[in-house]
Amino acid sequence: MFYWFLKRIVLGPILRLIFRPYVIGAENVPAEGGAIFASNHLSFSDSIFLPLVVERRITFLAKADYFTGAGFKGWLTAKFFRGVGQLPVDRSGGSASEAALRTGLRILRRGECLGIYPEGTRSPDGRLYRGKTGVARMALEAEVPVLPVAMIDTEKIQPPGRKRPTLGIRVGIKIGAPLDFSRYEGMEGDRFVLRSITDEIMYELMELSGQEYVDIYAQVAKDRLKAEKAEAKAAREPEDPAATAGGPDGQAPAA
Repeated sequence: MFYWFLKRIVLGPILRLIFRPYVIGAENVPAEGGAIFASNHLSFSDSIFLPLVVERRITFLAKADYFTGAGFKGWLTAKFFRGVGQLPVDRSGGSASEAALRTGLRILRRGECLGIYPEGTRSPDGRLYRGKTGVARMALEAEVPVLPVAMIDTEKIQPPGRKRPTLGIRVGIKIGAPLDFSRYEGMEGDRFVLRSITDEIMYELMELSGQEYVDIYAQVAKDRLKAEKAEAKAAREPEDPAATAGGPDGQAPAA
Protein backbone atom coordinates (compact mmCIF):
# COMPACT_ATOMS: atom_id res chain seq x y z
CA MET A 1 0.00 0.00 0.00
CA PHE A 2 2.79 2.45 0.92
CA TYR A 3 4.51 1.64 -2.41
CA TRP A 4 1.48 2.76 -4.43
CA PHE A 5 0.90 5.75 -2.16
CA LEU A 6 4.44 7.02 -2.80
CA LYS A 7 4.31 6.23 -6.51
CA ARG A 8 0.93 7.72 -7.35
CA ILE A 9 0.26 10.35 -4.69
CA VAL A 10 3.51 11.67 -3.22
CA LEU A 11 6.81 10.89 -4.95
CA GLY A 12 5.59 10.06 -8.45
CA PRO A 13 3.90 13.38 -9.31
CA ILE A 14 6.85 15.39 -7.94
CA LEU A 15 9.45 13.44 -9.91
CA ARG A 16 7.40 13.63 -13.09
CA LEU A 17 7.12 17.39 -12.72
CA ILE A 18 10.79 18.02 -11.99
CA PHE A 19 12.55 15.46 -14.19
CA ARG A 20 9.92 14.74 -16.88
CA PRO A 21 11.04 11.12 -17.37
CA TYR A 22 10.29 9.57 -20.74
CA VAL A 23 9.99 5.87 -21.47
CA ILE A 24 10.57 3.97 -24.69
CA GLY A 25 9.42 0.36 -24.97
CA ALA A 26 6.74 0.28 -22.26
CA GLU A 27 4.79 -2.10 -24.51
CA ASN A 28 7.50 -4.73 -23.92
CA VAL A 29 6.49 -5.16 -20.27
CA PRO A 30 4.39 -8.34 -19.87
CA ALA A 31 0.95 -7.78 -18.39
CA GLU A 32 1.37 -10.65 -15.92
CA GLY A 33 3.80 -13.28 -14.71
CA GLY A 34 7.28 -13.05 -13.31
CA ALA A 35 9.91 -11.05 -15.18
CA ILE A 36 13.40 -9.73 -14.56
CA PHE A 37 14.23 -6.11 -15.37
CA ALA A 38 18.00 -6.15 -15.93
CA SER A 39 19.26 -2.57 -15.95
CA ASN A 40 22.48 -0.64 -16.30
CA HIS A 41 23.31 1.26 -13.13
CA LEU A 42 24.32 4.92 -13.25
CA SER A 43 22.70 6.42 -10.15
CA PHE A 44 21.00 5.55 -6.87
CA SER A 45 17.87 7.05 -8.44
CA ASP A 46 17.66 4.27 -11.06
CA SER A 47 15.65 2.21 -8.57
CA ILE A 48 13.17 5.06 -8.27
CA PHE A 49 12.70 6.16 -11.88
CA LEU A 50 12.24 2.68 -13.37
CA PRO A 51 9.31 1.71 -11.10
CA LEU A 52 7.85 5.17 -11.69
CA VAL A 53 7.32 4.58 -15.42
CA VAL A 54 6.27 0.91 -15.25
CA GLU A 55 2.68 0.11 -14.35
CA ARG A 56 3.54 -3.13 -12.58
CA ARG A 57 5.31 -3.18 -9.25
CA ILE A 58 9.06 -3.81 -9.42
CA THR A 59 11.01 -5.03 -6.40
CA PHE A 60 14.75 -4.40 -6.22
CA LEU A 61 17.28 -6.19 -4.05
CA ALA A 62 19.17 -3.37 -2.32
CA LYS A 63 22.30 -3.51 -0.17
CA ALA A 64 21.53 -4.03 3.49
CA ASP A 65 23.38 -0.83 4.50
CA TYR A 66 20.36 1.22 3.41
CA PHE A 67 18.26 -0.44 6.10
CA THR A 68 20.58 -0.46 9.10
CA GLY A 69 21.15 3.23 9.84
CA ALA A 70 20.86 4.44 13.41
CA GLY A 71 18.34 6.87 14.88
CA PHE A 72 15.40 8.59 13.26
CA LYS A 73 17.27 9.20 10.00
CA GLY A 74 18.14 5.52 9.73
CA TRP A 75 14.54 4.52 10.40
CA LEU A 76 13.27 7.03 7.84
CA THR A 77 15.75 5.84 5.20
CA ALA A 78 14.80 2.20 5.72
CA LYS A 79 11.12 3.12 5.58
CA PHE A 80 11.65 4.98 2.32
CA PHE A 81 13.55 2.19 0.60
CA ARG A 82 10.97 -0.38 1.63
CA GLY A 83 8.27 2.00 0.46
CA VAL A 84 9.73 2.26 -3.02
CA GLY A 85 9.86 -1.51 -3.33
CA GLN A 86 13.35 -2.48 -2.19
CA LEU A 87 14.35 -5.42 -0.03
CA PRO A 88 17.59 -5.60 1.99
CA VAL A 89 20.13 -8.24 1.02
CA ASP A 90 23.70 -8.91 2.10
CA ARG A 91 25.84 -8.59 -1.04
CA SER A 92 29.15 -9.54 0.54
CA GLY A 93 29.41 -12.76 -1.46
CA GLY A 94 29.42 -16.48 -0.64
CA SER A 95 26.39 -17.64 1.34
CA ALA A 96 25.07 -14.07 1.31
CA SER A 97 24.91 -14.13 -2.51
CA GLU A 98 23.03 -17.40 -2.36
CA ALA A 99 20.53 -15.91 0.08
CA ALA A 100 19.98 -12.94 -2.25
CA LEU A 101 19.36 -15.32 -5.14
CA ARG A 102 16.79 -17.25 -3.08
CA THR A 103 15.01 -14.01 -2.22
CA GLY A 104 14.89 -13.04 -5.87
CA LEU A 105 13.51 -16.43 -6.88
CA ARG A 106 10.72 -16.18 -4.31
CA ILE A 107 9.63 -12.87 -5.85
CA LEU A 108 9.70 -14.24 -9.40
CA ARG A 109 7.86 -17.44 -8.51
CA ARG A 110 5.04 -15.37 -7.06
CA GLY A 111 4.60 -13.99 -10.56
CA GLU A 112 6.06 -10.59 -9.67
CA CYS A 113 8.71 -8.36 -11.29
CA LEU A 114 12.28 -8.20 -10.01
CA GLY A 115 14.76 -5.42 -10.75
CA ILE A 116 18.45 -6.37 -11.02
CA TYR A 117 21.67 -4.55 -11.81
CA PRO A 118 23.90 -7.21 -13.43
CA GLU A 119 26.99 -4.99 -12.96
CA GLY A 120 26.53 -5.39 -9.20
CA THR A 121 27.29 -1.76 -8.39
CA ARG A 122 27.03 1.70 -9.94
CA SER A 123 29.30 2.50 -12.86
CA PRO A 124 32.19 4.68 -11.64
CA ASP A 125 32.58 6.53 -14.95
CA GLY A 126 29.43 6.11 -17.03
CA ARG A 127 30.69 3.08 -18.94
CA LEU A 128 29.01 -0.35 -18.95
CA TYR A 129 30.84 -3.13 -17.13
CA ARG A 130 30.91 -6.93 -17.13
CA GLY A 131 27.75 -8.52 -15.75
CA LYS A 132 27.56 -11.02 -12.92
CA THR A 133 25.86 -14.33 -13.69
CA GLY A 134 23.25 -14.28 -10.92
CA VAL A 135 20.74 -12.73 -13.31
CA ALA A 136 21.16 -15.65 -15.72
CA ARG A 137 20.75 -18.24 -12.98
CA MET A 138 17.56 -16.63 -11.71
CA ALA A 139 16.12 -16.40 -15.22
CA LEU A 140 16.69 -20.11 -15.80
CA GLU A 141 15.56 -21.33 -12.38
CA ALA A 142 12.41 -19.20 -12.31
CA GLU A 143 11.78 -19.72 -16.05
CA VAL A 144 11.04 -16.04 -16.66
CA PRO A 145 11.98 -13.59 -19.43
CA VAL A 146 14.62 -10.91 -18.98
CA LEU A 147 13.84 -7.34 -20.04
CA PRO A 148 16.98 -5.28 -20.72
CA VAL A 149 16.61 -1.72 -19.41
CA ALA A 150 18.79 1.30 -20.17
CA MET A 151 18.66 4.24 -17.79
CA ILE A 152 19.58 7.46 -19.60
CA ASP A 153 21.21 10.52 -17.94
CA THR A 154 20.31 9.56 -14.37
CA GLU A 155 23.97 10.01 -13.39
CA LYS A 156 23.68 13.71 -14.21
CA ILE A 157 21.20 14.29 -11.38
CA GLN A 158 23.74 13.73 -8.61
CA PRO A 159 27.26 12.80 -9.79
CA PRO A 160 29.67 11.26 -7.24
CA GLY A 161 30.88 13.88 -4.80
CA ARG A 162 27.92 16.23 -5.24
CA LYS A 163 25.71 16.51 -2.16
CA ARG A 164 22.73 18.25 -3.74
CA PRO A 165 20.90 16.91 -6.79
CA THR A 166 20.64 18.95 -9.98
CA LEU A 167 17.00 19.67 -10.76
CA GLY A 168 15.51 19.80 -14.22
CA ILE A 169 17.64 17.04 -15.78
CA ARG A 170 15.39 15.02 -18.06
CA VAL A 171 15.96 11.29 -17.67
CA GLY A 172 14.98 8.46 -19.97
CA ILE A 173 14.18 4.78 -19.63
CA LYS A 174 14.49 2.39 -22.57
CA ILE A 175 12.95 -1.07 -22.16
CA GLY A 176 14.02 -3.67 -24.68
CA ALA A 177 12.11 -6.68 -25.98
CA PRO A 178 11.96 -9.64 -23.54
CA LEU A 179 14.85 -12.09 -23.87
CA ASP A 180 13.80 -15.75 -23.79
CA PHE A 181 16.39 -18.23 -22.53
CA SER A 182 14.16 -21.31 -22.41
CA ARG A 183 16.54 -23.00 -24.87
CA TYR A 184 18.91 -23.42 -21.90
CA GLU A 185 16.32 -25.12 -19.67
CA GLY A 186 17.91 -27.33 -17.04
CA MET A 187 21.39 -25.88 -17.59
CA GLU A 188 21.46 -23.40 -14.71
CA GLY A 189 24.40 -25.30 -13.19
CA ASP A 190 26.60 -24.80 -16.26
CA ARG A 191 28.83 -21.77 -15.66
CA PHE A 192 29.60 -21.42 -19.37
CA VAL A 193 25.90 -21.20 -20.17
CA LEU A 194 25.38 -18.65 -17.39
CA ARG A 195 28.23 -16.53 -18.74
CA SER A 196 26.86 -16.75 -22.28
CA ILE A 197 23.40 -15.63 -21.15
CA THR A 198 24.83 -12.80 -19.05
CA ASP A 199 26.98 -11.57 -21.92
CA GLU A 200 23.94 -11.58 -24.21
CA ILE A 201 22.04 -9.44 -21.69
CA MET A 202 24.97 -7.02 -21.38
CA TYR A 203 25.21 -6.73 -25.16
CA GLU A 204 21.53 -5.73 -25.29
CA LEU A 205 22.15 -3.16 -22.55
CA MET A 206 25.08 -1.75 -24.52
CA GLU A 207 22.92 -1.45 -27.64
CA LEU A 208 20.08 0.21 -25.74
CA SER A 209 22.17 2.63 -23.69
CA GLY A 210 24.90 3.50 -26.17
CA GLN A 211 27.48 3.08 -23.40
CA GLU A 212 31.03 1.96 -24.01
CA TYR A 213 31.47 -1.62 -22.76
CA VAL A 214 34.40 -2.62 -20.54
CA ASP A 215 35.02 -6.33 -19.94
CA ILE A 216 35.94 -6.09 -16.27
CA TYR A 217 33.73 -5.90 -13.19
CA ALA A 218 32.63 -2.45 -12.08
CA GLN A 219 33.92 -3.03 -8.55
CA VAL A 220 37.39 -3.76 -9.94
CA ALA A 221 37.25 -0.47 -11.86
CA LYS A 222 36.15 1.34 -8.70
CA ASP A 223 39.02 -0.14 -6.69
CA ARG A 224 41.53 0.87 -9.37
CA LEU A 225 40.13 4.39 -9.51
CA LYS A 226 40.31 4.68 -5.74
CA ALA A 227 43.92 3.51 -5.74
CA GLU A 228 44.84 5.98 -8.49
CA LYS A 229 43.27 8.85 -6.57
CA ALA A 230 45.15 7.84 -3.41
CA GLU A 231 48.43 7.74 -5.33
CA ALA A 232 47.76 11.13 -6.93
CA LYS A 233 46.93 12.65 -3.53
CA ALA A 234 50.11 11.25 -2.02
CA ALA A 235 52.15 12.67 -4.91
CA ARG A 236 50.68 16.15 -4.34
CA GLU A 237 51.40 16.22 -0.61
CA PRO A 238 54.70 17.98 0.34
CA GLU A 239 57.38 15.82 1.84
CA ASP A 240 58.17 16.15 5.54
CA PRO A 241 61.61 17.88 5.68
CA ALA A 242 62.46 16.08 8.90
CA ALA A 243 61.64 12.71 7.39
CA THR A 244 63.65 13.56 4.27
CA ALA A 245 66.67 14.63 6.29
CA GLY A 246 66.47 11.58 8.46
CA GLY A 247 65.96 13.21 11.86
CA PRO A 248 64.35 16.12 13.72
CA ASP A 249 67.55 18.23 13.53
CA GLY A 250 68.26 17.56 9.89
CA GLN A 251 71.00 14.99 10.67
CA ALA A 252 70.92 11.35 9.80
CA PRO A 253 69.80 9.13 12.68
CA ALA A 254 72.33 7.05 14.48
CA ALA A 255 72.81 3.51 13.27
